[in-house]
Parts: sequence; structure tokens; C-alpha cells
Amino acid sequence: MEEWLASLTTRPAALKTSAAGAVFLLLFIGERVFAAARAPQSKARLVRNIGLWAVVLVLSPLIVAPITALGANHLLWRRPDAWADGWLLLALDVVLLDFWVYWMHRAWHRVPLLWRFHKVHHLDEFLDTTSAFRFHFGEVAVSAALRLIPVTLLAIPLVHVVIFEAIFLSVVIFHHSNLRAPAVLERTLARLIVTPSIHWVHHHAIRRDTDSNYGAIFSVWDRLFGSFSPNRRRLDMKIGVESLEDAPFLKLMLMPFLKERI
Repeated sequence: MEEWLASLTTRPAALKTSAAGAVFLLLFIGERVFAAARAPQSKARLVRNIGLWAVVLVLSPLIVAPITALGANHLLWRRPDAWADGWLLLALDVVLLDFWVYWMHRAWHRVPLLWRFHKVHHLDEFLDTTSAFRFHFGEVAVSAALRLIPVTLLAIPLVHVVIFEAIFLSVVIFHHSNLRAPAVLERTLARLIVTPSIHWVHHHAIRRDTDSNYGAIFSVWDRLFGSFSPNRRRLDMKIGVESLEDAPFLKLMLMPFLKERI
């Protein structure tokens, strides 16, 4: 395992890109063959989502990647070499990072300044694979910076962070997808990971549901910390932000800096 992990450190971006790309392509096709809800015929929506994604793709190598590398190269302590080769420690790091992401997600909803950025994601009025990449770059950059806290405190190696990000991106694409999975499979997966039916409720345009189901990879955190919504997905649920409508691409980019109702 040590040699395999070492090989990944030479091409971390390739790992994330190939994993996320493969999952996206598979689910993008799958949700068109096995759609849960009828997708709106809106080119403007796709332009907004792809535009926000393009900004992240362009700026991530310049800002997000260096932030991640900075944290990995400035750990507060060094783990013993005996810890390096072990699937158990890798799994533990993935769980710990996902635990951190859960609480950060709650903060993006609860802190008004952070919500200004995160609201851009929630203004999408339908959920599919493109929604998984619809984030304001400011949120992506701040999230990368805040992730340095557990990485440096726990001395999490860069390769573990990269593997977490690959798993994280894959699951995020999955639970945003409009894929219709068999009910039995959906219920089984939902016991462990966040599924489309769980995350659909999180995007319900009713604030009490929007402020629930914060999990990214594992669904257990919401049940443990009382943020799991008792509501079940209905395909007629209005998706978006309560009392607000989606906005053009340029306004979405400027929205966190505009004085308006949040």
C-alpha cells in the first residue's frame, strides 16, 4: 500500500480529475436514461452551472491546489513512519475530514457572511449532476483554506487529503444527481452515505429543510447531531431558496458582495 500511496502523490490532480470525471460521465448519462424527476428544458440554467464550474476549473490550480499543498507541507507534527502503511488510518482520515466538512456545511448555512456565498449553490432550481459543480469560487477557496485546520492539527498526509477529495467529489456528484435508483438500493445506501433522496430534501426551498441534511459523504452525522430532516423526498418539492429565484451568471458571481436580502 505504501508504494501505491506514494505513486499518487506525484499525480494528485490527475487522481481527482479522473475519478470525478468518470463518475460525472457515468451519472450524467444514467440520469438521462433513469431520471427520477423530469428535467427542465433550460439552456440558461446549464449555462449558469457550467459557467460557475468553469471559473472553479480555471482558478483552482492557481489558488486551491497551492492552499492544499501549503497545509500538507506545514504540518504541526509528523506522524511516525509506522503509521504510513495502513488502510485503517486512511479510512480514519477520510471519516475525520468528512466530519469536518459536515460542521463546515452547517456553518455555511448559519453564518450570514458564509451563506452569501453558499446561497449561489442553493439558488439552482433543479438538481442534477451539474448542480454538484455549481459553487461560487469564493466558497471553494475558503473551504480549501479552512480544511487546513484539521490537516495541520492531525498531520494528515497530502495523499490522504487527495483520496478524500476524490471520494468526496464522487459522492457529491452522486447525491446531486437526478438518478432514479431502485428503492431498496437507495434505502440501503442511505444508511451509510448521502443519497439523492436525502440531499434532495436539503435543497427543498423551505428553510427548515434547507437547514438540514448537511452530510457530504456519510449520512450518520445528521442523525447523530439532530440535523436529519424527517421529511422524505417528493419529486414535486420546489427546489431552490425560499422566496428567491435563480439569477444570471454575472449576478451570481457578484451576489456575495451585493447588499441584498439574504
